[in-house]
Amino acid sequence: MRRTTNAVTAAAVTVGAEGPRPVLAESETARGRRARIALRGLQVLLALFFGIASALPKLLALPAAAEIFDEMGWGSTGMYLVGALELAGAIGLLIAPLQSAAAVGLSGLMIGAFVVQLTELNGENAATPLILLVPLALIAWARREQNVELVRRVGAGAGVGEGEGE
Repeated sequence: MRRTTNAVTAAAVTVGAEGPRPVLAESETARGRRARIALRGLQVLLALFFGIASALPKLLALPAAAEIFDEMGWGSTGMYLVGALELAGAIGLLIAPLQSAAAVGLSGLMIGAFVVQLTELNGENAATPLILLVPLALIAWARREQNVELVRRVGAGAGVGEGEGE
């Protein structure tokens, strides 16, 4: 009977440099790693979408994009502004301290796009911004700790010039 107990204990615990660890911790670590990889893949996919499929046509003033903004009365200024914001958000999704803030900013753009779709464009593609809100909200929540780091960096940057000239 004692051998059975030892065998079960040996199977349930691994010994590493840090000492004994439950095997469950390793599977949780692997699961967490897979989740981080999946989240990073989602960020890259969304960055490509916002940067290439959404911002680029606006920034290049492709006829389809220009026509929609002219129809709404926003003209080229509105088109370039939205394109620049989408491109900034796409880049932000790829830069560690900016990922959560970029996801929040792009979420704001998607809420605005939803409202515009309903009010100006007869709701033709109103579901698209709502669908994009889901992964953006997930990224903003999962990367929320980065906001603390971002505030710390911005605060440190603001204090760099203090005391000069005194």
